[in-house]
Amino acid sequence: MPLKSLPMPDPGVPDLSSPLAFLRWMQRSQRRGQLLATCWGVLELACQAALPLALGLGIQAAVAGDTAAIWRAGALALLLAALQSLGGVQLHRQAVWNWITAASQLRQLLARQASRLGAGLSRRIATGELVAVSNSDVERIGWYVELTARVRAAVVVWLGLSAVVLSRRPLLGLAVLLGVPVLAASVWPLLAPLERRYGKQRAFAGRATELAADTVAGLRVLRGIGGEELFLERYRAASQQVRGAAVRTARIWSLMQAQQVLLPGLFVVATTWYGAELVVRGRIGVGELVAVYGAMAFLASPLRILGEAAHAWSVARVSAERATQVLALTRTAGEQTLAAALTRPERADLHDPVTGLTARAGRITAVVCGDPDVAGHLAGRLGGHLPLAEDERPEPSVRLGGTPLDELPLGEARAAVLVHDKEPVLLSGTLAELFEVPASGRVTTAQALTAVRADDVLDALVDGSPECGGDPMRARITERGRSLSGGQRQRLALARSLVADPAVLVLDEPTSAVDAHTESRIAAGLRELRDGRTTVLFATSPLLLDRADTVLLVHQGRVAATGSHRELLRSCPQYRAVVTRDTEPALPEQTAPEAVPAAGPAAAQTHSEEKV
Repeated sequence: MPLKSLPMPDPGVPDLSSPLAFLRWMQRSQRRGQLLATCWGVLELACQAALPLALGLGIQAAVAGDTAAIWRAGALALLLAALQSLGGVQLHRQAVWNWITAASQLRQLLARQASRLGAGLSRRIATGELVAVSNSDVERIGWYVELTARVRAAVVVWLGLSAVVLSRRPLLGLAVLLGVPVLAASVWPLLAPLERRYGKQRAFAGRATELAADTVAGLRVLRGIGGEELFLERYRAASQQVRGAAVRTARIWSLMQAQQVLLPGLFVVATTWYGAELVVRGRIGVGELVAVYGAMAFLASPLRILGEAAHAWSVARVSAERATQVLALTRTAGEQTLAAALTRPERADLHDPVTGLTARAGRITAVVCGDPDVAGHLAGRLGGHLPLAEDERPEPSVRLGGTPLDELPLGEARAAVLVHDKEPVLLSGTLAELFEVPASGRVTTAQALTAVRADDVLDALVDGSPECGGDPMRARITERGRSLSGGQRQRLALARSLVADPAVLVLDEPTSAVDAHTESRIAAGLRELRDGRTTVLFATSPLLLDRADTVLLVHQGRVAATGSHRELLRSCPQYRAVVTRDTEPALPEQTAPEAVPAAGPAAAQTHSEEKV
């Protein structure tokens, strides 16, 4: 079964009524893979169990001096060994496929849930917990789902072996039939302690991951106040809690493994002793004794699988409980889909009640902020799922035509409002694949590339991809576009956003890495392609601001001035200070200035070729 079918077109709708029901649903969702793994497992284990029989026949034939029987027994042993090898290889291949499929399916379910809830997910579950579910819990659930097929195969072969031995030697057959369940049940008293200890380990790991995520997110602030050592001590303590819990869990698991070796060993010794007595009494031959010993020794394999299944069940049940808690989250009554209220997003104003920013429908609105970080947070907030403030205080949602974006599923919000990041990512692949994005069809790839003045980018891609035959759309982009300059990557990403042609496009410094001449031409291209479409442009470049219909100055978290670029230059000292980088009057939220052109045509001649 090839792996190329992953990811699944649709991961399905899971049964979240209980952790056990969820695990059963995961198994049912890959019936074909489970059936194949069970069949290959039966073949491997059946050949492994029958191999001692062939050896016993060969030994018995050697004792009797029957040369033909020896050859027949040897051929049978060779055939069984070959089939066992085939079954083992195919079982391993299918088992790994089942594991990966289950893990991939669960990750798709979690990703879909994150898309549905958007920012609401982080408000209901800790980031560290979500990371733990997406990593360790996914792997453990995949392990359990894969193991169930091998358990079925072990049970089938055990029953078959019991029937064969029972027909030949009733007492031994009864021992085989009853001994395996008794030995398997011997680990049950250890399952509850294992599950409790693993549950604590899992909880400690989630807290440690959450603490690590918070520390990394606030590293700059911690360094500013000298708090690195304090948080380092906290993380060290949390890490030691995880280590201690893992050691306690490993103790139980090692005891279970010791049982899996000791008890089957004692069982084999007892049955072999009984078989040896039968040989001494002359009731069975030496060859049959070898077959009996091999059959008893084989029981260690299904017992080992059953012991592994007990461990997998204990940890998978804990992981499934955590996963179902995440997957069962739903939007509150105030967060239900309001798509019916947003029928024409291209004709709706975008309004942020926190800052007072309003982008009129069908117009290009430029937003000037003194601090690039504030601009980045505000751009994300306008997308509907990133709060402007870094704390968790509830704030009014951005509204599109009166519809709160936070109350829309992420897919619907992104279809209405697309946020073009300041540092977008280019995935590896061909240029044609880069532009395979959901789009209205109004803007073609050629029009978008022309608007961003990407001629030199296309030439660079063709030069770096001789296999494309001169066709830039077949040229390959390396990982994250590393073979391109910062300005070239920025223009390709901007062209991709223009091809998408959303109802509302939010651009955060889309030309910060290009030279002034190219920036001026891109500003004209944006003006042409986004004519009649709602566009919010975060920028401080006069070349872009002069093309906007309306310019807003955001100062100290609120819109402080509104007008055209030239009007604000004349009438608003704060705006002039940000755009021209004058030292007076300085804005409290202003960061260290960078070299950008001053207003006017002369600025374009002094702007650097490219800021990479």
